Amino acid sequence: MSSRIVALFNLRPGIATAEYEHWAKTVDLPTVNALPSIEKFEVFRVTGKLGSAEAAPYAYAEIIDIADMAAFGEDIATERMKEVAAAFGRLAETVFLTTEKLE
Repeated sequence: MSSRIVALFNLRPGIATAEYEHWAKTVDLPTVNALPSIEKFEVFRVTGKLGSAEAAPYAYAEIIDIADMAAFGEDIATERMKEVAAAFGRLAETVFLTTEKLE
């Protein structure tokens, strides 16, 4: 059974959008998508709050579809993924949400 993690985040103060987006495209997306436990990993810019002119509370969202949570735990325990996670933590303030599909 697959699982999905939704990450909502804003960039930390002093982090330029171009800096984060370059890192996401060249490091984060290819590295995470190459993990054996990942079905699909995508990053989205949040463009607004549906039905409102009010600013959205987050600037970005990630959707991480995981084929096997046990394998994912092993994948993210590698030194490479620890480096990627640390870099992400320096760039963004994130809320990670675990989910389960309603059947």
